[in-house]
Amino acid sequence: MENKKRNDKNILSFIPTGEFYYRKAMKELQRENYPKAHKYLRRATELSPKDALFLTQYGIVLMEMQEFEQSMDALHAAHELDAKDPDVLFFLAEVHAHMGLFWDARNYAKQYLVFETQGKYAAEAMSIIDFAEQEEWQIFDEDGENQESEFHYQQEKARRMMENGDFKNAIELLEKVIAEKPEFWGAYNNLALAYFYIGEAEMAKALLYDVLRRNTGNLHALCNLAVFHYYEKNDELEDILELLKKIQPYVFEQRYKLGATFALVGKYKEAYRWLKSLQKRGFEGDAAFYFWLSHAAYHSGHEEASRQAWDQLKKMDPDKDGYAPWNEHSAMPHADALEHDRDYLVEKLDHAKKSERLFGLFLLGKSAHKQEIISHPNWLASDQPSVIETFVLGYALGHPFKKEIPEEQAFMRAMEVAELLYAVDKMVTQQRVEVFKLWFLLAEKAFSENYGFKNPPALAAAVEYIVKSANSEKVTKKQMADRFSISVATVTKYIKDMTAYLPETEL
Repeated sequence: MENKKRNDKNILSFIPTGEFYYRKAMKELQRENYPKAHKYLRRATELSPKDALFLTQYGIVLMEMQEFEQSMDALHAAHELDAKDPDVLFFLAEVHAHMGLFWDARNYAKQYLVFETQGKYAAEAMSIIDFAEQEEWQIFDEDGENQESEFHYQQEKARRMMENGDFKNAIELLEKVIAEKPEFWGAYNNLALAYFYIGEAEMAKALLYDVLRRNTGNLHALCNLAVFHYYEKNDELEDILELLKKIQPYVFEQRYKLGATFALVGKYKEAYRWLKSLQKRGFEGDAAFYFWLSHAAYHSGHEEASRQAWDQLKKMDPDKDGYAPWNEHSAMPHADALEHDRDYLVEKLDHAKKSERLFGLFLLGKSAHKQEIISHPNWLASDQPSVIETFVLGYALGHPFKKEIPEEQAFMRAMEVAELLYAVDKMVTQQRVEVFKLWFLLAEKAFSENYGFKNPPALAAAVEYIVKSANSEKVTKKQMADRFSISVATVTKYIKDMTAYLPETEL
């Protein structure tokens, strides 16, 4: 057989560069295929992060796709590389205008006109300036013109960190902003929220009271205080709500904040008044706006308006399906169900004992208060959550698990036991709470020792038997076997298994 030698000189290596992906993106833009252009430009900026042109074009495409915050990040990065590029300045003006930051939009537009008096975007830049200066609520400080945009950008960046759960870095960034601009009240309000979410409630309230001393009547500070007092069930809440009822804001943003705050604390009539007033004036809100409008409308007797708002919300965020306000009532068939007792639930979620927290997380998945609880990170915070805590939270929120992974398969069997126990009454009552508390105590210990939980019905029978025996109730293994359709021998085996995981104090 003839030997064929490889001629390496004829092999051309292909290493794609930022320029390669940029050219592909430009071709897609000519076809108006923005998703593909976005994909290629993102790769181009990853390969050439110091190319201002790539970053600028990426920011423009992001803006076209309504991803304004990401667009701002890309354009700011381009601006840091080339502060005098007129195109970068114009598109920074445009993205700030889209986000309602007219002060900053005006500044960037004016900087653009310094370089491009007769440029291709000159007319649009003038329009941005004219619009911004017609906003009566906007106050301009010429001395701070070169710095203000950066403060707003840093605040938005911190807010996005908070949305992603990165409170530590958000706090550091906001404290830096406040140190450089001591009267930037928006930064104080966001900093207070960040502190509250990490459990520093007193620090959070102290910040807000400081804002109110120095900027009397600051609406955002008052609204945030109301929310803090609501979650802590403080008597001060009613005083603040009475004050908020007297405020008559004109600015859309303030009306939105006031309406959302009233809705969150359960003052639905007042919430509906303000949120509906925005809709009547042509306000096109985000998903959160329609969420609160729907709840406020439903609970204040405007069911048709509630359903219309919910339909709009589902178009924007399909994941919210199932959390409609009218579902809350259908989810509460029994007034004595502990899963619908908000105070009991919060107590369990905040319990020092892990097994009690696991029980609380299981209840969360059944609770009519689930949406409220998961929107408040502090109630689900744990310094170092264990694997099983993370799993039960995921289970409560409906996250999928993989049966091919042994650890996850064992976990799902453990949760099947809890569901079998729950199915007895289709709720958790005070009379049966001991059964669930014991199960999560056993499950915590067994899971940590890699127990397989291979027969959920037998485990449910074993737990029922152990609790009834401990309480001196008349119960036989035969009764438990018949209830769960298993043999007496199987019940006996699993009682022995579970007894091995009982702490000495439980024996």
